[in-house]
Amino acid sequence: MDIQATDSAPSPTGFELHAGRGRFNASFFRLMDPYLEWTLRRHKREVFASLPHAVVEIGSGVGANLRYLPAGGTLVAIEPNRYMHGRLRAAARQAGVGLDLRERMAEKIGLPDHSVDTVISSLVLCTVQDPATVLAEVRRILRPGGTFRFIEHVAARSGTPTRAAQRILRRPWAWTFEGCSCERDLEHSMRAAGFESVAIDRYRVHTPFLPFNTHIAGVARA
Repeated sequence: MDIQATDSAPSPTGFELHAGRGRFNASFFRLMDPYLEWTLRRHKREVFASLPHAVVEIGSGVGANLRYLPAGGTLVAIEPNRYMHGRLRAAARQAGVGLDLRERMAEKIGLPDHSVDTVISSLVLCTVQDPATVLAEVRRILRPGGTFRFIEHVAARSGTPTRAAQRILRRPWAWTFEGCSCERDLEHSMRAAGFESVAIDRYRVHTPFLPFNTHIAGVARA
């Protein structure tokens, strides 16, 4: 796709398209996919086990989670960053998954109320403008009993080296990764979002990217 932008450009979705960062992140996550998958695989296999034929994903990126959808399934991908779209389409073709790509922000998913069974996300709620609004949107579109399955990195405990690194690096980290914050208490946000039930596993990964090392994974039920 030919995107005419030399620095940053407005999008009808409200997402700021930045040519340099957009291209960098699309390439970065494509190249880092094997490493990130190795790092997060155990929790992804648990949380994304037995996904249904049709799944909505907020922040699909370059398609890291397509491998967890059944062959012949359909992914409704909510992805506002156009620089991800080419790689996402190619990955869907390779995985044999139908792709319904929607250039929208997660704060305004645009699907009807109570219309889907499953929403997934991984490493996304750190970047959205308003996590509470996004979680309200997820609840709105889920049918009663439907599930939101998530893998997210979160703020570390106060007083730890990881928390200090998150604080020190927050500005360059956010600029590089298009708004990503390592300092969000997403477990609290999830529990306060009004789901019928929320099951969360806290864990730590060990990578050279120290601000990224504290995570949660779980399932929220509407």
